[in-house]
Amino acid sequence: MNLEEHYEQMWLHAQEKFKQNQLSLDQQINAKDDSRRGVTLIIRPTTEVLKSISKFLNELKEIAPNQYIYPVSDIHITVMSIISCYEGFKLENIQVEEYIKIIKSSLKNLPVEEIHFKGTTASDAGIMIQGFPKNGVLDKLRDILRVNFRQSDLESSLDNRYQIKTAHSTILRFESTVKKNDEFLKLLNKYRQFNFGTFEVHRYEFVFNDWYQKKELTKCLDILNHN
Repeated sequence: MNLEEHYEQMWLHAQEKFKQNQLSLDQQINAKDDSRRGVTLIIRPTTEVLKSISKFLNELKEIAPNQYIYPVSDIHITVMSIISCYEGFKLENIQVEEYIKIIKSSLKNLPVEEIHFKGTTASDAGIMIQGFPKNGVLDKLRDILRVNFRQSDLESSLDNRYQIKTAHSTILRFESTVKKNDEFLKLLNKYRQFNFGTFEVHRYEFVFNDWYQKKELTKCLDILNHN
């Protein structure tokens, strides 16, 4: 997949939605009874990259305070939703160690990935930082995970919603219509090609999480160091 073209198509489609204020609003972000849970393999950007992103987040808060803007602590890249969040899923229903074994096996002998965060893209549901893997490792890892989990008897739902192919990080979800639409679009365009930084992926996190990866609802099951 050509990520540049993919992100650009997302951006162009979102622009039309923004102009018409046709947003896909998330009604469950602050729902206290949201019991959707799952397990996911994620990557967290380095502190240096997060500092660069936080400046953008602060500007978003000024322009669009009524939207759900991710705390820096929650920003991540989804490698793979091993079990996509659904109501009623409980951690005690799975053998966590068996999942960890498969993930460790899948990472074995793979080189270190390097990800460049450059620019923003969007959908009618939210705003994302564009991620560009430089070594092709992320795609290889995903393919290996697909094979290994499908060959196992463990519960999984890889690619059930869609086949993940990007390396983006969601930073905002729409809760309501954007009141300062012109200013909002101006800010997004300001960061459209902004260089947020590059980092090597030396660790992966296997987590039990809610739909939004909120820190207070996420439990780290294992940290897999990768050198």
